[in-house]
Amino acid sequence: MNTHHIKVKTRGNCDVINITPEVKALADKEKLEEAVIFLTVIGSTAGLTTMEYEPGLKQDLKQAFEQLLPYKKDYAHNSTWSDDNGHSHLRSSFIKTGLFVSVTAGSLDLGTWQQVVLIDFDTRPRERKIVVKILT
Repeated sequence: MNTHHIKVKTRGNCDVINITPEVKALADKEKLEEAVIFLTVIGSTAGLTTMEYEPGLKQDLKQAFEQLLPYKKDYAHNSTWSDDNGHSHLRSSFIKTGLFVSVTAGSLDLGTWQQVVLIDFDTRPRERKIVVKILT
C-alpha cells in the first residue's frame, strides 16, 4: 500500500474543487493497472464525492445544501462552540470524508463527465489535506 497527499486551497462556503487531475496524476505516477484508490479529506467540515463538474451543477449543489442545511440556522453546535459552522459539520456528515475510486486497465473508473470533487463547507478559506491510499 502506498500513501500520498493532495493539498488544496479553498475559499470555504461550499467551495467545490475538481481534484480528478491530481488523482489521475497519482495513478499515472504509480503506473496503476488494477487498483483501488481511497481518498480521505482531513477534518469534519469538508467532503468528497463525484459529480459532473460544471458551473450549473455546482450552483445547484450549493443551493440544495442551503435548502437542506442552511447556514443561518440556530444549530446547537454553534452555541456549544460559539462559532457559526454547525451547518458545515452536518453537510460533511451527509457527504462523508472518504471516497473510493477504482482503477481498471490503467484508467480511473469514472464516467465520461464524472469527476472527483472536494467540497469545503466551512465558513472560511482553508488549506485542505487529502490522504490518498493506493491498494494494488
